[in-house]
Amino acid sequence: MYKIAVVGDSDSIYGFASVGFDTYPARTESDALHKVKEIWSDYAIIYVTESCYEALTEEIDKKLTPLPVITPIPGVKNNTGIGVANVKKAVEVAVGSDIIFGNKE
Repeated sequence: MYKIAVVGDSDSIYGFASVGFDTYPARTESDALHKVKEIWSDYAIIYVTESCYEALTEEIDKKLTPLPVITPIPGVKNNTGIGVANVKKAVEVAVGSDIIFGNKE
């Protein structure tokens, strides 16, 4: 069975533990990078808050394996919009329509 982890500031990731995800609080971007490198081979999906994601982009680009999938998610603060855009895109693929603005066809 695949495991899912969430890395980011404590306030943003706290609730994910209640649905069974492993959570790894990170105070800084470098702390997030260290934690992701540490758990890289143990998880199929690693969600990372937007505020920490920028520090990981170079490492993600070097990745040669399909797993883990590292996905930015919105956090409580310091959001850039990339997490919401990724969630929106995933929902569009899953349901075939933009859930916020409707299908624009």
